[in-house]
Amino acid sequence: MEKLIITVATTGSGTPLSKCPNLAITPEQIAEEVYQCYLAGASVAHIHVRDEQGGRSMDFARFKETVERIRDKCDILINLTTSGMEFSEEVRLKPLELRPDLASFNAGSMNFGEGIFINKEDMMKRFAQAMREYHVKPEIECYDAGMVENSLRLHREGFLSGPLHYQFVLGVKGGMAATERNLLFLAESIPADATWGAVGLGRQALTISTMAIHMGGNLRVGMEDNIYIRKGILAEHNVEFVDRIKRIADEFERPLATVGDARRILGLDEVWA
Repeated sequence: MEKLIITVATTGSGTPLSKCPNLAITPEQIAEEVYQCYLAGASVAHIHVRDEQGGRSMDFARFKETVERIRDKCDILINLTTSGMEFSEEVRLKPLELRPDLASFNAGSMNFGEGIFINKEDMMKRFAQAMREYHVKPEIECYDAGMVENSLRLHREGFLSGPLHYQFVLGVKGGMAATERNLLFLAESIPADATWGAVGLGRQALTISTMAIHMGGNLRVGMEDNIYIRKGILAEHNVEFVDRIKRIADEFERPLATVGDARRILGLDEVWA
């Protein structure tokens, strides 16, 4: 079994400060949270940014400052979001100009909470081509099984290059529930040479993370997906989630991946050669 890649998702775009006052929202705060998680064992950082009031944002200047601050502190792999229901394709693609190591590739449209997250066929192809142009590895975000099928078709058609890398995001209202059965089904639906990670939102976060450790997958933790470190107890720092996973992984005798390990496991040095 390969070493375990922990991705930290510090901020996200949905949780308001009123529900989680400890949420990192400024570039300086996000960079510091990422750095502390890196010291604790995270090897990938999944980045969203917020506006000055803590609201949703895809402001390029804030992405640029956040990425620069992180890179000044450490060599953690950077994974930038290209999502955002209310933003244009151009705005969503703009962060790729920063040439992160990875970027989220949303593999289909869906009901997302009370909104509709649009990722049409032509959009997916355009995003895949842009990631190839900027030498950014797509992290294929799958909220349901149909998105796996979309990714396999785009792979056959040459838009997505293998080996593919997946992130199974379970528990979003409108997507697949965060259950053991669903994670097993998704993991068995992808190519044998693909890598994958998983995240369960809210109270199923720990269950899905533990399964991913046991199954040989990777995982994502952080306040983007779960703001409670214990039932009814808000997390104060993202590093609390990384520390907990490190303890569990140690019980499974599965060592954490360093940044160098993660780069090798994800094939980041070879895929664009």
